[in-house]
Amino acid sequence: MEEGTGQGCQPLVSLVIPCYNEQEVFPALRGALVSLAERLAPKYRAELVLVDDGSRDSTWDHIVEFARQDARVRGIALSRNFGHQVALTCGYDLASGDAVVSLDADLQDPPEVVVEFVRAWEKGADVVFGVRKTRQGESRFKLWTAAWFYRLFQAVGHASAPAHSGDFRLMSKRSLLALRRLREKHRYIRGMVGWIGFRTATVEYDRMPRAAGVTKYPLRRMLAFSLDALVSFSSFPLRLAYVFAIAGCLVVLAYLVNALVRYLAYGTPLVPGWTSLIVTVTLFGSLTLFCLGLVGEYVGRIYDQSKNRPLYLIREMVREGAEAGSEGAPTEATEGDSYGSN
Repeated sequence: MEEGTGQGCQPLVSLVIPCYNEQEVFPALRGALVSLAERLAPKYRAELVLVDDGSRDSTWDHIVEFARQDARVRGIALSRNFGHQVALTCGYDLASGDAVVSLDADLQDPPEVVVEFVRAWEKGADVVFGVRKTRQGESRFKLWTAAWFYRLFQAVGHASAPAHSGDFRLMSKRSLLALRRLREKHRYIRGMVGWIGFRTATVEYDRMPRAAGVTKYPLRRMLAFSLDALVSFSSFPLRLAYVFAIAGCLVVLAYLVNALVRYLAYGTPLVPGWTSLIVTVTLFGSLTLFCLGLVGEYVGRIYDQSKNRPLYLIREMVREGAEAGSEGAPTEATEGDSYGSN
């Protein structure tokens, strides 16, 4: 465990919670965060960093009210919806704790497990992964697809995050500083955390159903998220072109050998009809377009990264009862900013 931020000061534990249209669950979330902060209080100070990711309901109003009543709360409103991974990045950039814990606003990841995270951090772990033993309230389809995704990612990805670990984790200050240096546009943070290394530990827990509201990750977003993960941490999809090319050549070669044998043995013409021609043209045309699509995914990401746009823009911030950053141009927190550095 790292030392506190000042002489005689208790170490600070920051809790980072991205929020998007969470007005229904916010009262329960607020109570759970206050309870957790009180449990940590005998030994640690707590900072609650709530990032509103462009909500269209009253989530930001709830955050502002919470911040005005509790000096431990730091509220950040992004200029629009940038997505969960970017909102989490913003919270990581602005958190100032000696240890930083990220969790979702829906309370599926029980906040009381954070106490176990802190114990593992005290024993020397820089990154403590929350690993799901069970996932209550989720469909069989989602459980099945999640299991296969983790298997695929472990097989072809170049990151060492544990299987069935999400974005419920604790990071020490030094590991978080390393993560902040990774500024790619298409973010798969759980893979990035596995990539940076450091000393790790795991804590198993039972994931609960949503406390209220509806999921913000429908099938379309889950597929896009999975694609980002695979493309960001593996070149295996590009190598599929070789696999398809070899497989296609073997199929065509087998057909030619078969046609030659039939011609020599039975006098069957080498070109009996159009079927074989159409199948071959269609096969190779489809494979060519598929491989071009894979290359396009990588090129598109290179193009997005080359533009060097900020990952997010902040519209407004509130802390300790006083609003900050509500005027002027929106900005992104970077390592050089006064409110983003440690």
